[in-house]
Amino acid sequence: MTYKTILAVVGTHHKEQHLLSAAEICASVGAHLSLLIVKLAAPPPIGDYVAAVSVDWLDQRQRDMNLLEEAAEKAKAILDRPGTSFDVATMYTELAWADDEIGARARYADLILVGDGLTADPELRSRAIDAALFQSARPVLIVPKGKTATLTPKRVVLAWDSGFEAARAAREALDILSGADDVYVTMIDPRASYGRNGEEPGADIAGYLVRHEISVSVERLPSEGRSIDEVLNRYAQDASADLIVMGAYSHSRMRERVFGGVTRSMLETATVPVLMAH
Repeated sequence: MTYKTILAVVGTHHKEQHLLSAAEICASVGAHLSLLIVKLAAPPPIGDYVAAVSVDWLDQRQRDMNLLEEAAEKAKAILDRPGTSFDVATMYTELAWADDEIGARARYADLILVGDGLTADPELRSRAIDAALFQSARPVLIVPKGKTATLTPKRVVLAWDSGFEAARAAREALDILSGADDVYVTMIDPRASYGRNGEEPGADIAGYLVRHEISVSVERLPSEGRSIDEVLNRYAQDASADLIVMGAYSHSRMRERVFGGVTRSMLETATVPVLMAH
């Protein structure tokens, strides 16, 4: 997948470095940066408090919208330099509609970037990721706090389980994988099975990638009682990987939120940037 438009979602309290990092990622692949500054609206008052606080609530909404406009002007000033192709849009949305509205915007991008600046706003971060994965049919690049992301990595870990989501993530990241020096197809506790992993787990995906002239090695890792996210993170660090590519939410979002799951754990514990697709 060639990335020509990258949507970066930020909050109103973004820092200059967050915007410059997004611009650098776009510049590295010749992509246009579409910056979306989002403010989640405060819920309206209910019950006995409506009459007393309605005026304050309306005032707060106006302050929020003013803050959005100020943030947009600040962003334009930071990004307005020769060689940077960008546009800036703002969104003031209710919490219940945030996924749909961010997702609708994301459909006109090739990739959604959720940078480390959103770690300070976990609600907006969660909404942006869910919007990308479930409402836009686009991959999302998630950057952990304090980390630097690149779309031209040298070493990539492809988390593989022979599932639909992993296959889609691999296809979405094909250009990235093609440019890498080393791609590690990583399988945790794989079992040979007809119709899934085959007699030699990892051989099918390795063959597919090799035909795209990608340098591949298959790593079959034992969990030894550790969680999958722990194994992936540890291996990525040991391999000095710049990026993990993986499928997202092979189970329902509700099940993962209630019982936990690999996707949810990786969103919270990833030690290197992660490219996810659903």
